[in-house]
Amino acid sequence: MKRLIASLCLLLAAIAPAWADTMSGVVFVVIDGDTVLFKPDSYGAVSRAFLKVRLANIDAPEKDQPYGDDATRALSALVLNQRVEVTTVAIDAYGRTIAQIQQGAMQVNTELVRRGMAWASTYRRNAELKAVQRDAQHAPRGLWLGIAPVAPWVWRRERSAAAH
Repeated sequence: MKRLIASLCLLLAAIAPAWADTMSGVVFVVIDGDTVLFKPDSYGAVSRAFLKVRLANIDAPEKDQPYGDDATRALSALVLNQRVEVTTVAIDAYGRTIAQIQQGAMQVNTELVRRGMAWASTYRRNAELKAVQRDAQHAPRGLWLGIAPVAPWVWRRERSAAAH
C-alpha cells in the first residue's frame, strides 16, 4: 500500500506543473508567431523538460504565409530568453499548453494583436481582443498594411485542400 501511495504522489508531482493555473519560467525557443517552448521554474535547473505553449485566443500567420516571419520575430522580441508568467487555459489535442503569456506588465497575446501580428480568434468571445484588432486594422499596423490579409485558418484550409 505504501508503494502505491508513493507512486501516486510521484505521478501527481510530475504532472502537476502542466495543470497549474500560473507558472513562472523562461521562454527558450519561439517556434512561430503563436507557439513557444517554455521551461517552468518548477521543473528545476537540471531538468530538460519543457512545455510547448500555444498562445490562447490568437492566431498568427503561418511561417510560409505573408507576415509569418514578422510575427515570429515580433514574438521573439517580446519573450525569447525572457522570464514570463504562463497562465494555462487548456491542453489541446496535440498536448500543447494553451495559455496567456504575461511578460512584466505586458499581456503578450494582446500585444501581438495590437501590433498587427496576429488575429483575435474567431471562436472565442473576447470583445476586448476584438477591439484591439479593430484598432490595428484601422491604424493600419503589421499584417493590416497588406491589401487583403488572409487569416491563418483560411490559409491552412487552402493549403490542405490544394494538397489533396
